[in-house]
Amino acid sequence: MTSGFTHGGDTRKLALTSGLPEDRIIDFSASLNPLGFPEWLRTVISSKVSSLSRYPDPSCSELGSAVSAWLGVDENMVVAGAGATELLFAIARAGDYGKAVIPEPGYVDYRNAAQTAGLKTTPVLMTEANRFDLDFATVGESIGGNDLVMTGNPNNPTGKILDSDSIRALAAQHPDTLFVVDESFAGFVEGFVSLTAETPPNVVVIMSLTKLFAIPGLRLGVAVANVGLADQLRKALPPWSVNTLAQAVGARAVADTGYQEMTIRKVKLWREDLRSRLRSINSVTVYESAANFVLCKVDHPKTHAKTLALKLLEKGIAIRVCDDYKGLDNRFFRVAVRRPADNEKLEGAIRGALGVSPGRRTGRAAPNHAIMIQGVSSNSGKSVVAAAFCRIMKQDGFRVAPFKAQNMALNSYVTLDGKEIGRAQAVQAQACGLEPDTLMNPILLKPNSDIGAQVIVMGEPAGLMNVGQYSAFKSEAFEIVKKAYDSLAKDYDAVVMEGAGSPAEVNLKSEDIVNMRMARHAGAKALIVGDIDRGGMFASFIGCLETMAEWERDIVAGFLINKFRGEAGLLHSAMDYTLRQTGVQTLGVIPFIHDMGLPEEDMAKIRHGPESKMEKEFVKIAIVKLRHTSNFTDFDPLMIEPDVRVVAASRPEDLEGVDAIIIPGSKNVIGDLAQLRHDGIAARLGEISRRGQTEIIGICGGFQAMGLRLFDPDGVESFNGDSAGLGLLSIETTFARDKTLARVEGKHLDSGLIVNGYEIHHGRTDYKETIPLIKLSDGKIAGVRSVDGNIWGTYLHGLFNGDRFRRWFIDRLRVRKGLHARKSGLTGYDPDLALDRLADVVRDGVDVEGIYALMGLR
Repeated sequence: MTSGFTHGGDTRKLALTSGLPEDRIIDFSASLNPLGFPEWLRTVISSKVSSLSRYPDPSCSELGSAVSAWLGVDENMVVAGAGATELLFAIARAGDYGKAVIPEPGYVDYRNAAQTAGLKTTPVLMTEANRFDLDFATVGESIGGNDLVMTGNPNNPTGKILDSDSIRALAAQHPDTLFVVDESFAGFVEGFVSLTAETPPNVVVIMSLTKLFAIPGLRLGVAVANVGLADQLRKALPPWSVNTLAQAVGARAVADTGYQEMTIRKVKLWREDLRSRLRSINSVTVYESAANFVLCKVDHPKTHAKTLALKLLEKGIAIRVCDDYKGLDNRFFRVAVRRPADNEKLEGAIRGALGVSPGRRTGRAAPNHAIMIQGVSSNSGKSVVAAAFCRIMKQDGFRVAPFKAQNMALNSYVTLDGKEIGRAQAVQAQACGLEPDTLMNPILLKPNSDIGAQVIVMGEPAGLMNVGQYSAFKSEAFEIVKKAYDSLAKDYDAVVMEGAGSPAEVNLKSEDIVNMRMARHAGAKALIVGDIDRGGMFASFIGCLETMAEWERDIVAGFLINKFRGEAGLLHSAMDYTLRQTGVQTLGVIPFIHDMGLPEEDMAKIRHGPESKMEKEFVKIAIVKLRHTSNFTDFDPLMIEPDVRVVAASRPEDLEGVDAIIIPGSKNVIGDLAQLRHDGIAARLGEISRRGQTEIIGICGGFQAMGLRLFDPDGVESFNGDSAGLGLLSIETTFARDKTLARVEGKHLDSGLIVNGYEIHHGRTDYKETIPLIKLSDGKIAGVRSVDGNIWGTYLHGLFNGDRFRRWFIDRLRVRKGLHARKSGLTGYDPDLALDRLADVVRDGVDVEGIYALMGLR
């Protein structure tokens, strides 16, 4: 009596037996390609959907031609079927055979096909004592003439390789016998010698494209035989056996040599990982295999393979019990080669089921609970949503940290130890109640041109790189970010990860180090955020999923709708449609949040204070918009003041009628100076300065630009060399490779107020005919002004964060304009209050408990 574990891969039956959802079962029972089906498969299927209104090509012409080219055989020798098994059954029916000779143990459907066709079967046993080697002489002695011999190469379930020349010799000795050689697993074997090369006249070679390309749901196999046999086999098959989709996928698949080559490399590597793990378990015997599966035997006094299989299935792991293979008993089982992470889970589960001590562990010392926030595009709200989840988890008592592997941004922040990370991760750290750390953003890219950027690695400059140079650095960068994540994650209950751009950017996916590959390393599920305020969001959700490989789709756990204005119930039909199209549910709708009070993702979103609180008497401040603006969040505190209106200035006329002009930081000061001259802004700034009615301020790079001259001998920020400045302040700056990164405190000499901020800049500035304005606690000068005080600049980012200084500055503008000074702050700049408000809004609109369940926190 057999166990009922016949064919592998019956996930529905496994789910019913285990009580687990099908997608929670790691299936080692079906020996499919562990890479999963090729990434192009969905595209091919989508392109053929319209063809489903017509019958498939009964002769499989395109597929046959592709297989002919793949194997180098005559197209008339190729026969396609709905899987290798259909071809096996058809061959057994197609001839008038004396009996079937079957080397055992062997694929159970050799015997089933023969018996279904009314044939008696003669087994030729390959014994464990003989290492499951096939004795060709014994096979020859079993052949009586006009027989059918069916065997696998490699053998299933042992994974042993048969010598092709020995098969040819045996076929030559028995010309009246038909030999069926099943090479369904040959595509996984390095250096395999196929019988499709010079196929003997009495040999049919079977190949399973189902297994090699991981498409068991499509069912596709091919047979190669001499033309006469091929014609005979076609007549034994039902018409339209191979459907339209399978034909199209098969034709594309056999031409994908890159996928096939990668399959051989990865299977070899992962098979050895699997065998090594299983061999380390004392109660398990592991046999040699050249295929994508491994035969094992339980050597335990109280457990056999069926009992082991049931215990493993309770843990969501399925194996193939082999007691229905002739020559094997209830101690034997087979496991497919899967990825190392799954192999590790299998090892641990077997040890637990057998009561064997735990083996070695790899990777992180403890399981990590992580979620990744991705977006359908840039500026979809990933950073803000990630910050919201950071604050929500902190409120719920979890020790949580943020992480973004690679951030491309000109907004940066200086950590306490003088390192540089993305500003968004600093805000997320604040949401977690943590001091920002370089582990939270190990790589920061600060663009200084359309094709290049300064690369910051673990908080320190690694140099300027163009696209090609950074591409070459990516493999090293991925190791850096994985190490950073592992170091961070071990100290926290949970990690909220943020992706970059979109996981659907097909031109970048092969070198991805921040989206799906990083999520896979962390074992994180992904939530994809879409900005409905921009339009096209549901189409973006569906299109995003369509570009993903299967392993990437497995990571996606839900969609989040961001910035919705209106009644959420109106979205239900669209959410249902998206679920039907993608299989992915929408886990929340986040309303549009007015006046969020947090740093924005983009300078284009410059805004003034809350409309409801705007006063009729206000001052107007223009921020000069540079191509390479950095740290524009310096001005967020000004934007929350009800008596301040902040506007972006990209044209000379935008500078007129304002009370103050601020030139922000820049990642390419010399390049931005050239642009200001080209646009006429530089000349207009000179005119306004001579009028003496408008305050002009420069922060960091803007401060440097206000000087007489800038020198860049080493090409640190630009390859344009030296440049004249705007001539607004009598200072000169020389850029240097060393970068100043520091959190500082000092005194604003005109107001007498203590100010705080941070410095992020290259180079040294020489002050000439100017008056010191900001003096740091160590005595250094970090800002100067003109004699009349109308023009001033400083290296301090975050200067306006201080409520007292910000009000002093605004009041000075008010008095100059003829308004009365308020003297006390009208608004306190407190991101913590904004983060709490953000968390409340997101919590109300999102299934937080469901997300905790995805993370394993509930």
